[in-house]
Amino acid sequence: MKRLLLVTTLGMSGLTAAGLVSADPASAPANETAVLEKVTVTAQRREESAQDVPAALTVISGDKLRDKGVSNILGLQYEVPNLEIDPIYGSDQAQFRIRGVGLKDYGSNNASTVGVYVDQTAYPFAVQTQGLLFDLERVEVLRGPQGTLYGRNSTGGAVNFISRKPTREFESGFSASYGSFDAKTFEGYVSGPLSDALRSRIAFSTQQGGAWQHNRATGESLGDKNINALRAQFELEASKDLNFLLIANLSEDKSDSRGLRSYLGVVPNARGVAGGYSSIPADTDYRATGWSLRPEFASITGLPLGSKPQRDNNNGGLSLTANWDLGGAKLTSITSSQNLHRKEFIDWDGTVIPQSDEYFDSKIGVFSQEFRLASPGNERFNWLTGLYYSREKLNEKFYSDFTYNLGYATLTSYRQEANSLGVFGQADYALNDRYKLVFGLRHENEDRDLKNFATTYVSHASNAALVGTSTFAPVDRSLSSSLWSGKLALEYELAPAQLLYTSVSRGVKSGGFTAYNSVWPQQTDPVKPEILTAYEAGFKSDISSTFRLNGALFYYDYRDQQLQSTVYVDTTVKSIGRLVNVPRSEIYGTELEALWKPVSGLSISQYVGFKKGTYKEFRGVNSAASNAAGYEITTDYAGQDLPIPQWSYGGSASYKWSQQGYRFTAEGDYAFHDVLKSTSNPAYNTPAYWLANARFAVSPIGASWEVGLWVRNLFDKKYDLHHGSFLSNAQIATSGLPRTAGIQLNVAY
Repeated sequence: MKRLLLVTTLGMSGLTAAGLVSADPASAPANETAVLEKVTVTAQRREESAQDVPAALTVISGDKLRDKGVSNILGLQYEVPNLEIDPIYGSDQAQFRIRGVGLKDYGSNNASTVGVYVDQTAYPFAVQTQGLLFDLERVEVLRGPQGTLYGRNSTGGAVNFISRKPTREFESGFSASYGSFDAKTFEGYVSGPLSDALRSRIAFSTQQGGAWQHNRATGESLGDKNINALRAQFELEASKDLNFLLIANLSEDKSDSRGLRSYLGVVPNARGVAGGYSSIPADTDYRATGWSLRPEFASITGLPLGSKPQRDNNNGGLSLTANWDLGGAKLTSITSSQNLHRKEFIDWDGTVIPQSDEYFDSKIGVFSQEFRLASPGNERFNWLTGLYYSREKLNEKFYSDFTYNLGYATLTSYRQEANSLGVFGQADYALNDRYKLVFGLRHENEDRDLKNFATTYVSHASNAALVGTSTFAPVDRSLSSSLWSGKLALEYELAPAQLLYTSVSRGVKSGGFTAYNSVWPQQTDPVKPEILTAYEAGFKSDISSTFRLNGALFYYDYRDQQLQSTVYVDTTVKSIGRLVNVPRSEIYGTELEALWKPVSGLSISQYVGFKKGTYKEFRGVNSAASNAAGYEITTDYAGQDLPIPQWSYGGSASYKWSQQGYRFTAEGDYAFHDVLKSTSNPAYNTPAYWLANARFAVSPIGASWEVGLWVRNLFDKKYDLHHGSFLSNAQIATSGLPRTAGIQLNVAY
């Protein structure tokens, strides 16, 4: 790792030095000076400089994401300190973790600890976050509990995706890229006025190809993308005080699912051996994977024979935002309806053995209505109050083929409905020219229902009479919550563009249900909401016109943390897998972010994050001992570390210069993610890794186009995004992409 850091640093230094030597001051980019730009955000539901927001906030521009090839939400984790996004078992169902706060859950039904918003519309289910990154103005990542300014509650933070809006003048453009493994991307937009009062923007994106994995036994490729997305916006100025914005989005994803790699080897159990399967050694090839699909399972699920791991997802929705200037206040209404139909086949053991093949058929519908009333802003006393209502519906069928593991295949089906009503508000008051007090409060009532939950045998090798019967009578479960959260903060303006702040905030996350294959109805008992009290102190400082440094220290008092674990029932049932509540734990850490523009055209950024978590009060069931002995045996985890990575580090350097009538850009970036330790066995740890990328671009001065060459994973690092197993005999890893290279064309009219 030291050698990689040294090579990367020296390489970027050499690249910068070469650019500085070759370009004299006269050839510097026209109209460009070494001055920090003001970044405008809406993290506090009003337009203001990011440096004026008293919270840990990272802003990533859409252009930066495009040029770095970040077309999937997983790539955001290399841009933000203390952010990890894990793909679970080969799906792109992103599992967010900010400052160590995140829920590991392969089920579709539970809310994320991190609130995700697209143009102010909340996406409560993690699986909804696939395919968001195109034609974006920026992404705002807020660390720490949110709720006094946002529609939904969250304990980890919030990620806001803000798309580019319709323009008053006509403009259009596109970006096309071709790279390794025949990967192709194309996105474009058309924007402008339709009349004096009406303007629109149409943006689209497609991703094709890119199969970088292969079947270890047959050599068949896996990993092709087939994603198409469209976003249409219409903005109407009904009057000088009233504005409407209608956004329609539609996408389809018919890509291959990601294959899983065996990093410890697979030893079939007795049923697999009897079926003619032999041991599979650990994969040293990070691109290797495997899968299977029995004809019987294909018939049950409707999958075509010979199918690879794949998905056939359709996503669509409408939102209408109205802004009405009432003179002394501004009224905002956001009405949204979003729908997703997910059909995805994944092989969770990553082998040819049919021992854990999964198929999801999930239908999600979310309706939400938010009203906000806010003061005009830029006053000594600023305030905002809001009302948020949401109705969620999930109908899911989850098929599992355990034939060569347990001897049968199952269907788990259920309906989940949730209704929530929240009232929230936040205000800030300038005590004098330097001190400002911030206070906020939120209350939310939520009713969450699990209906007709049942796991049914759909095939059984040992007992055909069980086919079509449930493991227990279908059950219903309900959970009602009345949740309070809030914030109190104090700001101090040390000098112009230098802000100190301290805050205490309380965040909550909804409870839920364990919606897995189940033999016992006790597995569906609800898990309580979790509560996090965060103490934070930070600073934001433009030390000079060319150097910016932001930092924060935080301590979290975590109560009833939701965790995937096991619970003991009785001597008959023994222990079962289920989401549980950890009575008490703590997390503390720090972050630093720096941006430096020492000379015209040169920009250098760095970030570092550290966090450490500890169980303070938690007795977990020793499931293996309980099952063998028939009674409860627990392990006291108090004092043990939470399974979260401790260090994250990253940076970038970019230099732009002009010479001989051309404008050149040379840039590189790198990131480090620390080891993710397993609480059960060090052999299951997800190892630490470094990544580095590079890009070189050129365009004629004054031209509307730019062409660039890029390399991602520059040093062809072999790394894993996630280690985790559904079966004890098949420890699997989600491999990261190998080195890829390509060419990119950006055109803007």
